[in-house]
Amino acid sequence: MSKTSNIDDIVGELATLRDYWRYAISRFNAANLSYGHGTTTAGDDAAFLILDSLDLPIDALDPFLDARLLPPERKLLAERIEARVTTRKPSAYLTGRSYIQGVRFHVDERVIVPRSHIGEILFSEYLNQEGSSYLPDPLSVESAVDICTGSGCLAVLAAKFFPYAEVDAVDLSSDALDVAKLNVAEHELEDRVALHEGDLFAPLGKKRYDLIITNPPYVDHEAMDGFPEEFRAEPAMAFDGGKDGLDIVRRLLAEAPKHLKPEGGMICEIGSGREILEEEFPDLDFLWLETAESQDAVFWISAEALGVRAKKK
Repeated sequence: MSKTSNIDDIVGELATLRDYWRYAISRFNAANLSYGHGTTTAGDDAAFLILDSLDLPIDALDPFLDARLLPPERKLLAERIEARVTTRKPSAYLTGRSYIQGVRFHVDERVIVPRSHIGEILFSEYLNQEGSSYLPDPLSVESAVDICTGSGCLAVLAAKFFPYAEVDAVDLSSDALDVAKLNVAEHELEDRVALHEGDLFAPLGKKRYDLIITNPPYVDHEAMDGFPEEFRAEPAMAFDGGKDGLDIVRRLLAEAPKHLKPEGGMICEIGSGREILEEEFPDLDFLWLETAESQDAVFWISAEALGVRAKKK
């Protein structure tokens, strides 16, 4: 049976969103797909693929389960379910969209699918009525930079949370910056978010910031060798943190003091390298931040802890 005839059969047999969700779960499980791009199970991944393809809220499956779908909608879902199984590309690449705490971003194969813990932290800290115990007052931040910006998602969120800040966003990949440009435009932030191509802080000269945000490549080579096909579909450059995963994190710690204001600080995602980092930098006062899925994947470090001091008048 050809691929076309198989899709036609599915379109002829399945009518409701519930039908396609059940079918997708069965196909995903049978194909032993891998997840980790905002979903962790076949059911969640199928729900995302279906709801986002139909431009429905991605967190509201139940109200639509028994809705009958139009023929073009059925064909679209059948094709995307087939593509998810046969290509093993992340569902976000098939819909062209990804979300951080409900905020939508454009993604494609020029960038990794956004799934940073930092987005969760920004929302939890700044939507807390009592304010953050360590991050700066959002109204006091005049400058922020997102290093290794990728799709630009964290730079966009920074501009939203810090309404008076000018935000720089840097990446070594021109392809990634093309995607970031789309997201900056989509969120109408062209006048506040500036994109720079280059290696870490190099394009920024001597600029100093109230806040450095960075989700750099931090996967070690052994872990990359074991990547499932879904992860291999993403740009390897965005994962590669060297032999132990911390090559770029070390450079950030070395260079950040030259780019922080005395009252500023850096929030950095590092994956699973806490033990290595603490052993290598015993004198640095890392504050490890808890998220829904981790207690030590992200740290905050103040400019003061990095040795930045205010100039004496």
